[in-house]
Amino acid sequence: MNKLPVITEAELEVMQVLWRKKKAMKIQEVLDCLEKSLWKYNTVGTLLLRLESKGAVKSEKEGRVILYTPLLDEGEYKKEKTFDFIKRMYNGSVKELAVSLFQSDEMSEDDIEEIRKLFNL
Repeated sequence: MNKLPVITEAELEVMQVLWRKKKAMKIQEVLDCLEKSLWKYNTVGTLLLRLESKGAVKSEKEGRVILYTPLLDEGEYKKEKTFDFIKRMYNGSVKELAVSLFQSDEMSEDDIEEIRKLFNL
């Protein structure tokens, strides 16, 4: 598995907007989608520049506007980060992760039923 760029929590928030919208976006458009954030325009611009330098997004100038598009695949990123998490927290055991989730109070009966259906249990 090729190593994906390391991105910060703040950069991940920006990436999630780009992944969710599935289109090239201006800085202001990204900022508008970060409703709960107190970030300013320049902060989002800086995060996008960092992501570009890491190879996670590309920028294209259209007239006087710069549009940003994700290069980093969401599914691939989530998969690698999930495996990293399981390796660090559960000694690489998916079974230990599943047991931990089932034993937590965070899963509702609906969640458990949905998982049963997914795995034909």
